[in-house]
Amino acid sequence: MKSNHLLLSTVLTAVVCAAIAPPVVAADAAPAAGESAYVKPKLTHEPYGEVKVVVALTSDDKGIQGMKLRNIGNSLKAADAWHGKFTVKMVLYAKGLTLLKNPDEATRTQLDMLRSRGVQFEVCDNSLMEQSVDFHTLYKVTDADIVPSGFAEVAYLQARKHYVVDPAN
Repeated sequence: MKSNHLLLSTVLTAVVCAAIAPPVVAADAAPAAGESAYVKPKLTHEPYGEVKVVVALTSDDKGIQGMKLRNIGNSLKAADAWHGKFTVKMVLYAKGLTLLKNPDEATRTQLDMLRSRGVQFEVCDNSLMEQSVDFHTLYKVTDADIVPSGFAEVAYLQARKHYVVDPAN
């Protein structure tokens, strides 16, 4: 009888505590076993200074395209935070042209933000010819954005102290 009374008391206490306790939301919950939550480290880093970067885009994979755009945006934020100035050119050739063919609204917003930060999008004329694409149909592309060869442009820029960064590897 005493054990039944103790069990009933424990159950009632649990029910009352559950009723008056604030709900646990995902942000309050402890990470599941094997998972961890982000903790902002105390970073130290030298100033970035001036850095010229070229990113080649040859893929029509939306995941790769989005990752490269995010990487460029994140590098610009890091440059701002760490006293740097990044000059970024993305050279689109082969299937990479698809990034600028009817991009969805989120991609257009991302492209506009990057352009407003000075990122240049250069388009390969060889790819335009091979794919029979009128550059006027590409999102915000002008004559000034066209380069003779995307592949050659990447090498040309690298020879002029642009660091080639390929975040797909």
